[in-house]
Amino acid sequence: MTRRLVEHYATRPRPDAFPALATLTARELEVLQLLAAGESNAEIGDRLALSEATVKTHVGRVLDKLGVRDRVQTVIYAYESGLVEPGDRHRE
Repeated sequence: MTRRLVEHYATRPRPDAFPALATLTARELEVLQLLAAGESNAEIGDRLALSEATVKTHVGRVLDKLGVRDRVQTVIYAYESGLVEPGDRHRE
């Protein structure tokens, strides 16, 4: 048990390895987490009480700030940075 715990924390990325995360607003972080959970723009909008156009704006800003080209790279970034982990599901 202890070995698995140490391995888990030893393999976690250092927060300073992903400085772009610090540039995101609280809302953009929420959008990123939902995007990484596989939510569509419409689903993100429903969950956060935002219009789909506003969600698209947030997604665009997240992509720009993280320096990624599409949603797939955004999800990879979220996992590699440790923002989300396999099995995480954003709960209501």
